Amino acid sequence: MEPQRKPWPALWALVIGFFMILVDSTIVSIANPAILRDLDTDITAVLWVTSAYLLAYAVPLLITGRLGDRFGPKRVYMIGLVVFTLASLWCGFSGDITMLIAARAVQGLGAALMTPQTMAVITRIFPPNQRGAAMGLWGAVAGVATLVGPILGGVLVDSLGWEWIFFVNVPVGIVAFILAWRLVPNLETHSHRFDWLGVALSAVGMFLVVFGIQEGETYDWGTIVGPITVWGLIITGIVVLVGFVVWQRFNPAEPLLPLPLFRDRNFSLSNVAISLVGFAIVAMPLPLAFYYQVARGLTPTQAALMLVPMALVTGVAAPFVGRLIDRVDPKWIAFSGFVVTALALWWTSTLLTPDQELWVLLIPSGLLGLGLSGIWAPLASSATRNLPPSQAGAGSGVYNTTRQVGSVLGSAAIAALLNARLAAELPGFDTQAAEQASAGSSGMPPQVLEGFTAAMSQSMWLPILGFAVGALVVLFYAKPKLTVDWGAAVRSGEAMGQPADEAMGQPADEAMGQPADEAARAE
Repeated sequence: MEPQRKPWPALWALVIGFFMILVDSTIVSIANPAILRDLDTDITAVLWVTSAYLLAYAVPLLITGRLGDRFGPKRVYMIGLVVFTLASLWCGFSGDITMLIAARAVQGLGAALMTPQTMAVITRIFPPNQRGAAMGLWGAVAGVATLVGPILGGVLVDSLGWEWIFFVNVPVGIVAFILAWRLVPNLETHSHRFDWLGVALSAVGMFLVVFGIQEGETYDWGTIVGPITVWGLIITGIVVLVGFVVWQRFNPAEPLLPLPLFRDRNFSLSNVAISLVGFAIVAMPLPLAFYYQVARGLTPTQAALMLVPMALVTGVAAPFVGRLIDRVDPKWIAFSGFVVTALALWWTSTLLTPDQELWVLLIPSGLLGLGLSGIWAPLASSATRNLPPSQAGAGSGVYNTTRQVGSVLGSAAIAALLNARLAAELPGFDTQAAEQASAGSSGMPPQVLEGFTAAMSQSMWLPILGFAVGALVVLFYAKPKLTVDWGAAVRSGEAMGQPADEAMGQPADEAMGQPADEAARAE
């Protein structure tokens, strides 16, 4: 176990920057109409403002997690923070859509450098019996940030202009840099041979898959240019990623992705579960935003305020959940969180009618916050609990990559489902005309309003399904293992003639000479 020098101040310093980059994942959606109008562009180009950030964020995550292992999580985090903050300034001063898209891509790269380091530092400076509380804070930040983004974005766009959703990052980034420099310890680095072929295969494969999914609707899932099709890109990306996994299995040196990480059942299941969370959490706000702004005629700020109960309950409950994780099997906390979240979304979907009193929707919003507060921390704690310090960066990189890939899938899927349900309920429907009608004095025609709200209600079943499947996944968690002194485990492995890296790459009970499955049965 590495030195535990003031772990809580270090964690607080890190989550400030983590909060900022997660807010930026959702804050732009509320500003898209203002950006479209002010930069005199079209809807396809405006969507690239989000897509460029998403792609640049998702593709390098596996690599940047490993960089933290090699060069130190504090150093990589601070470099990413500088890149993100300067790119935010660039975004605010962008005078045309092309420059804004380029700046957002650089901003996404900065976020990718920062994100894996937060979980890696938690894993390395907190003992396992305190990681639940630490992950509780991490979970509170992750949950609240994804909800605060639209609220903060609506207020800033309505009061100061869309540029300020980026300018606000600059002072926050400066404060976060000073705090990280002073409070985050310089942790031991691990001398690894860098797997350049693994880097290339993972980056190319991830880019092709993410680009194909994200842009499939733009090209009607057909031809992009010449013989290149959307499905061709996706299939090629999958083939490249399969090649990446095969290379990791047979790489004679040190692989970029340590496959022994997946011997731990909870690490593997946590990655499946967090991808479902990413899928559902991105799919959830879009039908709600259309319902509030188009069907009910609310302003961006008013629509965002409907999420306040969710954000408040998540922020209050998540730290309590974190402390509970150290005393209760995280499986049951996560299962309860997934079930409550799915039920809250189902309740919300039944209330999306043309004449529903808006205050009634605040009740399931608060219940949704309670459910979400029970998901983030148990998943993160279960994923990282048995990771040795030398693999903390790689493990957190994998975990955050699966979350982000889930988000990409959710974004593409909800767009396709919305279009399909609108086509079924309102053949020949024009979203732009509906927005203009809802903003006028007469509002949306009653017959159109009925079909529109029905389509939004039906689309909510996609995130409901995501959270329901997540509840089933976490039921297969193994009971948490006993706390292990990794240093003793490595020394024991070396004494038995086993290389240190192999001992560190095994699950805790295997490193101590006991198969993981037998240990789980014994417990």
